[in-house]
Parts: sequence; structure tokens; C-alpha cells
Amino acid sequence: MTVKVARVEAGSVAHGVGIVGGTELVSVNGRAVGDFLDWEFLAADDELSVVGRLPGGEAVEYEIERADGRPLGIELEPPVVRQCANRCEFCFIEGLPSGLRRSLYLRDDDYRLSFAYGNFATLSNVRERDIARILEYRLSPLYVSVHATPHDVRIRLLNNPKVPDIVAQLTRLAAGGIQFHCQMVIVPGENDGVVLERSLADLWALGEAVPSVAIVPVGLTQFSHLYTGQAMDRSTAGALLAQLDRWAKRAERAREHAWVYGSDELYLLAGVELPSASYYGDFPQIENGVGAVAMLRQRVSAGVRGRLPRRDGMRIGVVTGTAMAPLMPPLLNVLKRATGAHFEIISCVNSLFGPTTTTAGLLVGADIRAALAGRRDLDLALIPAESINDSGVFLDDVPLAELQRAMPIPVVVSYDFVDALRVDALEAA
Repeated sequence: MTVKVARVEAGSVAHGVGIVGGTELVSVNGRAVGDFLDWEFLAADDELSVVGRLPGGEAVEYEIERADGRPLGIELEPPVVRQCANRCEFCFIEGLPSGLRRSLYLRDDDYRLSFAYGNFATLSNVRERDIARILEYRLSPLYVSVHATPHDVRIRLLNNPKVPDIVAQLTRLAAGGIQFHCQMVIVPGENDGVVLERSLADLWALGEAVPSVAIVPVGLTQFSHLYTGQAMDRSTAGALLAQLDRWAKRAERAREHAWVYGSDELYLLAGVELPSASYYGDFPQIENGVGAVAMLRQRVSAGVRGRLPRRDGMRIGVVTGTAMAPLMPPLLNVLKRATGAHFEIISCVNSLFGPTTTTAGLLVGADIRAALAGRRDLDLALIPAESINDSGVFLDDVPLAELQRAMPIPVVVSYDFVDALRVDALEAA
């Protein structure tokens, strides 16, 4: 693998010594640069001897001295991602329809991205040199898809007979000071019940090396052609929450935090009231859908205390998925009292993934277009920010800007409603 410079910031340290875009970074202080992690860790010193290779093939050496830890000003080309060797029936990518953009079908299973970005990895493809590297660079915390700790069950779930023993892997890394936020996607009849109890006991035994565990129900779309197991129903979800509650109470007594958390979707499936924000502490697995509703409620409450501007008589549509729609009225009533605006909940069935996909963040451009077309009776529409990527594109490749131009009313992306009700946000719309 090669590591190349994509861009150098003007006026930066790297610019000053003559590093240019397209340069391959070969070594730092005599150690080879194999990927972006090597560069990040090896280039952390203030005095560097960097060997590079120019775009034309000419070797060059840069002597760098920087004061006060100034950033070098180098942006690297995107790394080659280590792909998944498993064939999980419940893999969400196996539930994608054909015809979406190519990047959505990339099944990454890369411990480097787990450390750098919080992506979940199974650790099923790590080798001895990877373990040594994790320990040397202290890549902690990692985010690990455990699914089950009994080895035979994990082999079956990952559909990979070569998968290593996850307990042995985590035990070794824990001895080296590495921590893991773990998740288990629960397939009814496979890794719930007795298997889940064993898995939680094994992770609990690792002590402080495992600060949190998330329990997530298997999620299926109308395209999940590989899946042969049972769907998660209300009864199974309720039994899971009862099991987790016993463990959470034990953890609160012994460790002063709940430790194991059900995803919001699990509570919604079971028809059980979601915990308050205090239950989640510092929201260790918010990106995994654990505590997202509690955080939203917390943000709305804080926003109202911060005195939102009055919007008396304004008619605002709030686009959401079918799972969140029943939870919206209390939140919107708080906002109505604070602003004087009238809010209408617009619940959308997912046209791309099917009605079993109820999350607002997976709504696509076509769903929102259909929901808002002709809605001239509204003054504004708020749509979930999680439904677009960093480039402003929905999962069905519809650009946000294109959708906004086509709508008869202003459409504003919102994380918590409060962000869109501020003066500057509405002026921008």
C-alpha cells in the first residue's frame, strides 16, 4: 500500500518545506509508512525526517522542524479500506437494492476505521501484525461487532468458519490497555436468551476494557434475500429488554452506569417507554442508535430554555419515519408553546427499503419529494439531517439542493428542530 498526499494547505509547515500534492510518503524517521495510521502516529514528533517520492518518481527527503505542535497541513488521499470476509445473513448491505451508488455496497471491516471514525469491526480479519500494531499505537477505544461470544454461534452468525475466538482476541488486547465499545445484533433464536446471557457474562468479565455494550435488533429490508431467521417482534424485543434491565441494574450497583444499552429501535418495537437522558451517561453509542431519542428530547429542552424566536402562526411540516412519528407530539407541543408555530407531523413509509425500515435517517429523496409535493399550505418543512451524507446527497442519489429547488416551500435540514428555528437558519432557507 502507498500513502499519498492529496493536498497541502497554503502557508502550512508542509508547504514551507516544499511538499506537494501527489507525493508518496515513504518513511518517517527511518520507519516505513504503510497507511494513514502510520503517518498519523509517526509524524506526531516536532522533528521529522520524511522520505518521499515525487509524482514523477524522483526521491526526495524533507527535514521538518515545527514549534508548539503546529499541524503539518497535509491531507492524505483516501485509504484503501479492508473489506469484510464474513457473509452475515443480517448484514444491512445484503439488504440493499441494486442500482445505488457504488460506495454504498462497500462492506468495510477495518480496525483502523474503527479507531479513527467509530466504525464497527468484527476483528475477524486481523492478523498477528495487526494485533501488535493496535497494542503499539494504543488504538483505543475500538468499536467491535461481537454478536456472540460462544465461538460456534459466532461462526454461524458471521458465516465464516475461519473467524477467530473473539474472547481470546479481546482478552489479549485488554491486557494491553485497549478498550472496546461492543455491539451485538440480535437474531431471534440464534444469539438471544442463553447465548446472550453467556455473551454478556464474558464481556462483563473483561472489566473496564468494555465500557459499553449495545444490543440492536436485526434490521431487515424488503431486499434482505439471505436472511432465513425470525424477524424481531414485540414479544422478543420485550424479553430482550427485560434481560438487559437485569444486567443494567447490576452494572449500576457495581460500576455506577448501566453498561449495557438497548437501541432505541428495540424499545420502540417492544412498545416500552425510552429511558431519560441521564440513563445514557455520556451517550457512548449514540451513533449506533442508542439514546438518540433521549438526546433529541434533551436538545429540545435546552433550546427552549435558550429562548427561541417567536414564529407565531407559522405552519411547519416535520418529515420523519414511521418509528419516530408517535414520539413527536410531546416534543412539538413544547416547541409550539415556545414559538407560537403550528407543527404538522409528516410520517413517511420508506419507498426504497420497504415498510419494515422505519428509521427517519434512511428516508430517501423520493420519499420526501412525494411527502412535500404540492404542500403550499405549509410555510416550511424540516427534514432529518441524518438522511443525507456529508456531500448533501440522499441514499437514492438525489442531491438535497435539487430537492429544495423542486419543492414549493423552503426545506431545511434539521438535527433537533431547534437548529432550524433560529433566525439565521430561517434566513438561510
